[in-house]
Amino acid sequence: MSSLPVLVLNSGSSSIKFSVYEASDGRRNRLFEGAVDGIGTDRGAFWIKDASGQKLIDQSPALPNRAVAFQLVADALHAGQYPLPVAIGHRMVSGGPTIQQNQRITSELIDEMESYTAFAPLHTPIAVYIMREALRLFPGVPNFVCLDTYFHRTMPEEAWHMPIPDEYSAIGVRRYGYHGLSYESIVYQLGAETPSRLIVAHLGNGASITAIRDGKCIDTSMGLTPTGGIISGTRTGDIDPGVLLFVLRRMAAEIPNTADAADKLEVFASKKAGLLGVSGLTNDMRGLRDAIAQGNPRARLAVTLFTRTIAKWIGSFMAVLGGLDMLVFTGGIGENDIASRAEICAGLAPLGIVLDPARNNTRGAAVISAANSPVIIRVIPPLEDLMIVNHVVRLLGEQSRT
Repeated sequence: MSSLPVLVLNSGSSSIKFSVYEASDGRRNRLFEGAVDGIGTDRGAFWIKDASGQKLIDQSPALPNRAVAFQLVADALHAGQYPLPVAIGHRMVSGGPTIQQNQRITSELIDEMESYTAFAPLHTPIAVYIMREALRLFPGVPNFVCLDTYFHRTMPEEAWHMPIPDEYSAIGVRRYGYHGLSYESIVYQLGAETPSRLIVAHLGNGASITAIRDGKCIDTSMGLTPTGGIISGTRTGDIDPGVLLFVLRRMAAEIPNTADAADKLEVFASKKAGLLGVSGLTNDMRGLRDAIAQGNPRARLAVTLFTRTIAKWIGSFMAVLGGLDMLVFTGGIGENDIASRAEICAGLAPLGIVLDPARNNTRGAAVISAANSPVIIRVIPPLEDLMIVNHVVRLLGEQSRT
């Protein structure tokens, strides 16, 4: 295969992250990466840096909307300073019940994914917008969607089927799981060292945990939407359905329109809950740790709920796996918050999870288990963009053979 540049696009509610990789036979070299942050503000941030970390662009433009933001990216890539992509890969959180394979993007496919916005309401609108713009601004360049749900397609029915009437299961209400590109990248990095029984905890502003047997997902914490599972930055995680019914009835007294009440309930569960809701301060773990150091009890409670919930999921997934060979922490909190890792592992020693405090006192990739720990504990940063490039190269190859 000749060398080809692949553009990776990873859009969020207020940001667009991107990178360009040079892909060739057996090699993947990141040429540069960048981001547009602060969409919807008068003073955003637009930067590009090369593989060595040197800033090539560093601007603070007004970013009133995502159209202006993505146009900045397209203009920079068309300016001649960087190689134009021959293929584009998009991260997509959820394609809904009918789109479960990574594939080439068409206008019809985008419309179908957009019809399932309710499965990932915080992510899908911006993602489908960027896909449409990429087709327009990079004419003739093939675009491919890479789904976070794809890695979880190997779950057995008893893991993904929810205890609900069949009429709802039939329209796609089930466990899908998310952060799949992150989990896939951990298995990819472990390679031949991937153990038979593996648990990976992706801990960031969004948090989830997945049980992996022989490199394949057999269960995961997030459900129909990314709101389920573990308490995270602004999301409830799993919660008694009666709580939502109670809150909805309270809201309905003031908002008689059902759709409007549902929208407000979504804000409650996805944007105002989690670490932010419990602490009343912030959804940022660094800010919470600072508040704890100053004696703030609500910050301490929020973090304790977070670490205790993750420890419970680890124990439950050990039961599903029939034991555990390796536990991996990844994501922003998993990689960088030493205290969270220690608190999660505290009390798990009877299950064979023994942390070494000295080894744990690090950030970035490391083995942090004690020498006598039956379970290996590792920290491995995710490589989601690289997984997207791999999928794009594979799909391009399949396309050329048909």
